[in-house]
Amino acid sequence: MAHDMSEVKSLHGAICKVWDQWYAQIRGRLSTGTTLMNAVLSQQNMAELLERLGVPSARIRLQPPPGTATEADLLSINESGDSPLCELIEGVLVEKPVGYFESRLASLIVYFLECYLELNNLGIVLGADGPLRLFSGTVRVPDVSFISWDRFPGRILPKVQIPGLAPDLAVEVLSPGNTKKEMNRKIHEYFKSGTQCVWMLDPKRRTMSVFLTPDKFIEYDEHQSVGGGTLLPGFQLSLSRLFERASQGQG
Repeated sequence: MAHDMSEVKSLHGAICKVWDQWYAQIRGRLSTGTTLMNAVLSQQNMAELLERLGVPSARIRLQPPPGTATEADLLSINESGDSPLCELIEGVLVEKPVGYFESRLASLIVYFLECYLELNNLGIVLGADGPLRLFSGTVRVPDVSFISWDRFPGRILPKVQIPGLAPDLAVEVLSPGNTKKEMNRKIHEYFKSGTQCVWMLDPKRRTMSVFLTPDKFIEYDEHQSVGGGTLLPGFQLSLSRLFERASQGQG
């Protein structure tokens, strides 16, 4: 019995040590002036945090502690290649769902946009690892971004790793791990930051939802084409061509 009690005390001590280290990390970050975590740390429990962010717990990174993460933490994790790509949401690192077919679709959209921009020099395109700061403490990584030259004074690209820019066009390719609430929040954030249009591609249903406002969209099926509107005059994305080319080689 004495031996069993000794093991219990040892386990209790180890748990307390881990808790003390985690708490000290939070206090240390607070003492250095990090204030972005207030909204998260005010949550009563993990369930409220998950409800607020709209993502499952498996996609929330616990190191650094939720609410204390910085852009430096985001860059460190995304550049390491040891884990899925993350976004920063109110000081919380949230992993993006990944999938090879979703990546293939996003890459093709980048290709089609670049072909158009080769003849119509209206701006630049970023791929699925291009972080953009929408607000302080919130960095999103759209699967595809188009940013017009109007957002770059003198057409000079900023020499920073995370520019404070909203994409004129944000493209999100849905993965099975995405939630409806998560995507709704993301769309609202894009428009609040100055985005003019959001495309949401659903590989499973083979549809594209085009948002010109946060709450209204037009859905196109795989037999239709999506136009570039006033942002990309004359651009047409054939969904049948997109899915056909993305699926080449699949048995």
